[in-house]
Amino acid sequence: MALHNDLPPLLALRAFEAVARHLSFIKAANELSVTQSALSHQVHKLEQHLGKPLFIRRTRAIDLTSDGQLYYAQIRPALDAIAAATRSQRVATSASVLRIGVLASFAALWLAPRLAEFLQQHPHIQVELLPAIQLANVATAEVDLAIRYGKGDWPNVHATRLMAETLYPVCSPGFKASQVPHGSLLMATSHRPFEWTDWSAHYQVDLERHPRVMLHDYNIVVEAAVAGQGIAMGRHRLIARRLQDGSLVQAFDWPPYHSEIGYWLIAPQGPLSAAAECFSQWLKQACADA
Repeated sequence: MALHNDLPPLLALRAFEAVARHLSFIKAANELSVTQSALSHQVHKLEQHLGKPLFIRRTRAIDLTSDGQLYYAQIRPALDAIAAATRSQRVATSASVLRIGVLASFAALWLAPRLAEFLQQHPHIQVELLPAIQLANVATAEVDLAIRYGKGDWPNVHATRLMAETLYPVCSPGFKASQVPHGSLLMATSHRPFEWTDWSAHYQVDLERHPRVMLHDYNIVVEAAVAGQGIAMGRHRLIARRLQDGSLVQAFDWPPYHSEIGYWLIAPQGPLSAAAECFSQWLKQACADA
């Protein structure tokens, strides 16, 4: 037997149930996030469908009619059963949280401008970037993945090279014009000075005459160089915009150094979660396209 002629509109039924439970149009409207007038309209629609009033309306209060009391007692268990059946069948949509350890400089200067693409493609994955100087521990699940800068020589992890880096010392235009021969070398404490060591060995440059200034992070190194405070080792993938806008220039007249230093994806040696695998594939492609 078809039910559609006997079933009232669902919105009207929900409105009636809420008002009958609270015995208040105000509380029911707040619960359902609708206006009182809209709620009253839905209740009136149900009363028209049934052909009888369900509420006794007084100046400051309402009450159920005898028919309203009977109808509420009959439909409430049915609505509870529908809600329970829906809960049991509904697929969980909670976001997968993916924790990624990353240097603040790479996060701010390279990853963040591209991350929106991944989030649009995978809205069910919530990405947490955890800036850290030291290598985050993927083996103990402190993070799911990490992105690091160096030569890939980290023990007890699986390291995949994402991109090589091109290096060249940089400084502000004003600093180059006056102070380069004996200018301070700006270095990040987050790294061993392998950039300067490899670059100076390649070009046979003695760096001993240059004092060293150790700064907390590569972001600060770049800003200090822009401010004319010394010479930074330029990482082309992170500072190309600075060269384009003229705030930094190459400090020396040597070609860029193409080194074995680069950016690496660090993963645990075991299998990855679905979210981590998804991000890994996206990141590898983003780096290949960069």
